[in-house]
Amino acid sequence: MASDKEMTQEQCPHRNNVQSSETPQVYKVGIYGWRKRCLYFFVLLLMILILVNLALTIWILKVMNFTIDGMGHLRITERGLKLEGTSEFLQPLYAKEIQSRPGTPLFLQSSKNISVNILNNENHLVTQLTAGSRGVQARGKMLEVRSSSGKLLFSADDQEVVVGAERLRVMGAEGAVFTSSVETPHVRAEPFKELRLESPTRSLFMEAPKGVDIHAEAGDIQATCRSDLRLQSVDGAIILDAQKIKLLRLPEGVASPSPSRQTVFEVCVCANGIVFLSQAGTGSTCQMRNHVCI
Repeated sequence: MASDKEMTQEQCPHRNNVQSSETPQVYKVGIYGWRKRCLYFFVLLLMILILVNLALTIWILKVMNFTIDGMGHLRITERGLKLEGTSEFLQPLYAKEIQSRPGTPLFLQSSKNISVNILNNENHLVTQLTAGSRGVQARGKMLEVRSSSGKLLFSADDQEVVVGAERLRVMGAEGAVFTSSVETPHVRAEPFKELRLESPTRSLFMEAPKGVDIHAEAGDIQATCRSDLRLQSVDGAIILDAQKIKLLRLPEGVASPSPSRQTVFEVCVCANGIVFLSQAGTGSTCQMRNHVCI
């Protein structure tokens, strides 16, 4: 065995010499030189960007007043969104209900106009309320105004306009102007005020199936016209019931050119309806005054 080992070593002497003459090599692992400096530079730049981004985020949160409940004047509550102060919407706002805080008014302000549109299921406009520089316009099938107790004060639709208040007062100096007929059971002036029914350029008609009553409990009734004033009864009579009935400015018939001191006159009626006065005598003197009937 020993001889064999020695023989083997003798046969390969050059291998041992090579192994003993070689020195161990060390391989460096990593980045060195300019690559290492660039890497440190980019890491430092990234850290600076992260810090700047974090600072800007904190500044935005501080300026916008972000909290757990909301942002700025906007608060998220159980009942919905709550805005405090003046708010401006640049795009359409969709909400089920908009109300102010208890005890404070609600202001809607616009530089042009404010429109409230009501759409049906087919997205067709059915009701519109527009408040602009030209005024307030309402469009819809019906308009109603009610009191706090629910009483109807005013309503208007295509068929009629209803005023449900106990009194309709017109404050204009010209009064109320109606282009067509007016139907009412009672027309009354205010206390200590005059009631005038006037038609300056046309006719004035008062009709009722059961009669027209005109009462002036504390004053006079005057009927003035430019041409003729007619009192006509088709099926009945015209009754003048008063303590005194005066017919002023009636023409007087003269029987003779001689002056007379006669103070008693007889009322005569011509065939064409003209009434005149004639000096009374023992008999009727109306037939002698026919010249005033022309």
